[in-house]
Amino acid sequence: MPLRTKLHSPENLLLAMAFILPLVFSVWMALLNNFVVERANFTGVEIGMLQSLREVPGFLAFTVIYVLLFIKEQKLALVALGLTSLGVAATGFFPTVIGLYLTTIIMSVGFHYFETVNQSLTLQWIDKDKTAHFLGRALSVKSIASLLAFSSIWLLMEHFAWSYKATYLLFGGIALVFTIALALSFPHFVPPAEQTRKLILRKRYILFYALTFFSGARRQIFVVFAGFLMVEKFHYSVTDVSALFLINYVFNWLFAAKIGQFIGRVSERSVLRFEYIGLTILFVLYGLVENANIAAVLYVIDHLFFALAIAIKTYFQKIALPEDIAASAGVSFSINHIAAVLIPALLGMVWIVNDSWVFYIGAGFACCSLLLTLFMPYAPSLNVEFRTKENALVEQVL
Repeated sequence: MPLRTKLHSPENLLLAMAFILPLVFSVWMALLNNFVVERANFTGVEIGMLQSLREVPGFLAFTVIYVLLFIKEQKLALVALGLTSLGVAATGFFPTVIGLYLTTIIMSVGFHYFETVNQSLTLQWIDKDKTAHFLGRALSVKSIASLLAFSSIWLLMEHFAWSYKATYLLFGGIALVFTIALALSFPHFVPPAEQTRKLILRKRYILFYALTFFSGARRQIFVVFAGFLMVEKFHYSVTDVSALFLINYVFNWLFAAKIGQFIGRVSERSVLRFEYIGLTILFVLYGLVENANIAAVLYVIDHLFFALAIAIKTYFQKIALPEDIAASAGVSFSINHIAAVLIPALLGMVWIVNDSWVFYIGAGFACCSLLLTLFMPYAPSLNVEFRTKENALVEQVL
């Protein structure tokens, strides 16, 4: 195979895009809280509204299937990546409430459309026996990009006194240039199967939908409340929290690909059962912990469990009709974001009463997911979406 063909493969396009998105998004996230307070005088009301607006495009991700009536998936992924880059690049130029709401919506539409289409392309382009390992490699690449972003911010803003505007513009501009380069250098890859161009909800995917919902709920508890616990209860500084993020990214860089390989060798059912048992224990310990160092260990271990969620995607890839992948990716992203819209607000009220209850509720979510894995077959396939008495007997014989 010619060198150019090897370099310009679907796998390398996916990995390149997996590097660009966290490179630019990590900068947006890392600077956001300081920027909105120092330049736009945000209070809790405005930042709450901004974060809610940011999640709305994720909830509406199912609409991607209608956009695909007019544009191919590969091209849409690159357009969405470019839109994300533009939104970040423009952020520093509009330090007002309305300006930040608008740039956040632009960035978020690009981000969520990209993530939806990227998941679809991955499940279409990568062979089923290689998907888990590839998704692990992609997590490693994302971690490298995030580490580069955080270290660059520290260097530019602490040592060279760069402004917020210049930093947002630099990384948004770099990401946009990289995206244009990908669009010009990679050929169009024909999908293995023509995709359904309408919204679908199928009974055969109900277990996937349920696992996706509870995965989104668990993720929100980690993203919103685990980090908040570190600051409010254990008085972690910005430097301390940043150090935890760096540790998480280093661990993902070193181990995510190996975790993906492991998932590829064993059944999704076994992997997810291990994850949910571990999460149940972790959330209970979050509710009980009184030591800052132990809390930090829990935080790092919790983040490592994210890699195991790859098994939900590989389970779906094995049971899905090939033509359903694009439409189902949008639906699953919307289901995931139902939790993103509801959980922070509802559990925020619980937090005021007793912060431990939030994590005990998280343990309940993990138990619900664990119960769902009882319905998952050890060897899922196109015609084996659920564990029945018949295929359970076959499993025992094998």
